[in-house]
Amino acid sequence: MGGGESLFALDSLSPAKNAAVLHGVHACVCFSVKIHIMGKSSGDEKILSYKDVLLRRSDLDILSGPYFLNDRIIEFYFSYLSSCYPSPDILLVPPSIAFWIANCPDVEGLKDFVEPLDLPGKKVVIFPVNDNENVGLADGGSHWSLLVFERDAGVFVHHDSSRGMNSRYARQLYEVLVRFINGSNSASDAKFIQCSSSPQQLNGYDCGLYVIATARAICCWHETAKLSNKKDLWFSSVEEQVTPPAVTELRKEILQLVKDLMTASAK
Repeated sequence: MGGGESLFALDSLSPAKNAAVLHGVHACVCFSVKIHIMGKSSGDEKILSYKDVLLRRSDLDILSGPYFLNDRIIEFYFSYLSSCYPSPDILLVPPSIAFWIANCPDVEGLKDFVEPLDLPGKKVVIFPVNDNENVGLADGGSHWSLLVFERDAGVFVHHDSSRGMNSRYARQLYEVLVRFINGSNSASDAKFIQCSSSPQQLNGYDCGLYVIATARAICCWHETAKLSNKKDLWFSSVEEQVTPPAVTELRKEILQLVKDLMTASAK
């Protein structure tokens, strides 16, 4: 793990992110209930710049308690995964990018927006899904899930830790993506699958952690499958690795990772 070419060079997507901002997207998939643990000034304090992601003091508070993960934390960990599982074949898409693809009112105008993602060149593409319906509401949405494209199997698989709550939003994203996943001039016939065996959360706030844990299991599966030439998809790997105890531990792992990176950057 580590080293090599990253799955997803976030810096290379800065033009796309800038385009999203110009269209009114401002990292707009966060948790639905604002949690005022600390004062605004201290909560907004910048604590870590990691690749293209800027974490704030309030993100530590979210990781320290039993709260919904926001889009910054998910984007941070996706970026971290990209350095742990380097492969040019797999792409981890930031929440704000996935959200804009699903909700852009001008689908034809997405051609230039998605081009830097190089979707036709990827075998596995991982998209976070959020149920926010208002592109102008930065704190909208109350649930995260995961949509995963696998090229060889020709499928989009939706993993939802809350009994398919986000199925409608995942399908909305899927219906846009089939127009671009093979390139803008060739629509895909990839099928949508709602994974019935997706691990289920036991509370109302760990959906983001299940997204991260599932993404990590898929990255691990991809690396193993590449070496062993396996043809099966990742379902059994996700069932084995994404358990309630593992998800609880993952929150602690991410918090410690952020603290370690803060310490390293201060040296």
